[in-house]
Amino acid sequence: MDRRLLMLALGMFAMGTDNFVVAGILPSVARSLDTSVSLAGQMVTVYALSYAVLAPVMAAVTGGWPRKRLLVSALGIFVLGNVLTALATDLNMVLLSRAVAGLGAAIFSPTALGVAAALATPERRGRALATVTAGLAGATALGAPLGTFIGGLGSWRTTLWFVALLGLAAMAGLALLLREVPMPPRISLRERIAPVRDMRVALTLLTSLFAFGGFLMVYTYAGLVLRPVTGGDERTLAGLLLVWGVASTVGNVLSGRLVDRFDSRRVLNIGLGVGIANFCLLPWTVGHPMGAAAALVVWGLCGWGLLVPQQHRLVKTAPQVAPLLLALNNTATYGGLACSGVLGGLVLLTVEGRYLPLVGAALIALAWACAERAHAFIRRSSMPGSAVAEVAMQRPA
Repeated sequence: MDRRLLMLALGMFAMGTDNFVVAGILPSVARSLDTSVSLAGQMVTVYALSYAVLAPVMAAVTGGWPRKRLLVSALGIFVLGNVLTALATDLNMVLLSRAVAGLGAAIFSPTALGVAAALATPERRGRALATVTAGLAGATALGAPLGTFIGGLGSWRTTLWFVALLGLAAMAGLALLLREVPMPPRISLRERIAPVRDMRVALTLLTSLFAFGGFLMVYTYAGLVLRPVTGGDERTLAGLLLVWGVASTVGNVLSGRLVDRFDSRRVLNIGLGVGIANFCLLPWTVGHPMGAAAALVVWGLCGWGLLVPQQHRLVKTAPQVAPLLLALNNTATYGGLACSGVLGGLVLLTVEGRYLPLVGAALIALAWACAERAHAFIRRSSMPGSAVAEVAMQRPA
C-alpha cells in the first residue's frame, strides 16, 4: 500500500471525525460554555457552511499552488482551528475557530482526491480514490464514536485535541513522504458553478441539499434525540453512534452494487421512502434500546446509501464535466448540513428533541420531490431532438 495514500486517508479521517464528532459532545459543550444546545449546535453550521462556501472558491484561488504545499498548509489551518476550539472559553471563539477548521477541510478534501488520482496509474486510480475516501467512511464508523467516547471519559476539549493530533500526524506524514505531483489544469470559479444552470443538475443538487439536511439534522442533535435511551450518558451515545456509523459504511458500499444492478432512481426512491418512514417512527422507537438500535441501522443504511446514486445520476447526466458535478454535490451535502444546524436549533426552541426527526422527515420528503422532478428533466432531455440545457454543460469561453 502506498504510504502517501494512507497519509491522505488519515487526513480525511481527521476531517470526517471533526465533522461528525460534534454531535456526540454537543450537550457537554453547551454545559461548559453555559449556553443552550441550540446555540452550541451552530458549531456544526459554521463548520459546514465554511466548507460549502469556501471549497469551490479556494479551489479556484489555489489552482496554481504546488499540491504538497497546499495539502500541508490546509492541514495546518485545520489543526489550528481545532486547537483554538479546544482552548476557547466562549461561544463566539468556538464558532470562529470552527470556521477556521472548515476552511482547512475545504482546501484539503478536494485536493487530496485530486492528488490520489495523480499518484496512481490509470488502472489503479479507482483503488487509490477508494483508499482516500475510506478515511472519511472510517471517520463515520469509528472516528466520531471514538471521539465521543474520549469526551465522555474526560472533557469535550479532549476530543478536539484528539482531532488536532490526527490532523498533525497526517500533516507530518505528507510533509515527509509526498513529493511534488503534476499540477491539474486551472478551472475558474465561473466554470466550476456553470453546470448549476442545467435544471437536471440543479434539482439533483437540491435533492442532496434537502436529503442530507434532513438526515444530518437529526445526527447533529443526536444527543437530544437519543436522550430517552441514553439518559445523557455519552459513553452509551458513543455506542449508538458506532452502530449508526457501521450501518452508514455498509449502506455506502451496498448502494454502489445496487446502482450497478438497478437504476439510480429506484435506489433513491427506496432510500428516501424508507428514510421518511423511519424518521416518522423514531420519536417512539427511540424509547427502547433495541428499537433505537434498529432505527439507527435503517437510518445509516438509507442516509449514506443515497450518496452513490446521487453521484451516479450526476455523472450519467453530464460525464464530460463529472469532476465539477461531484464537487458541487459535495458542496450541496455540506450546505444541507449547515442549514440543518440552523433549522434544527430553531426547532428545538419550541419542540422537544425527540420529535426533531419529524422535521427531518419533512426535509427528506422535499428531497424526494426534487429527485422526481430531476428525473422528469433527465427523461425529457434523453428524447430525440431534445436540447435541454446543452449550453450549461459547455465550458465558458
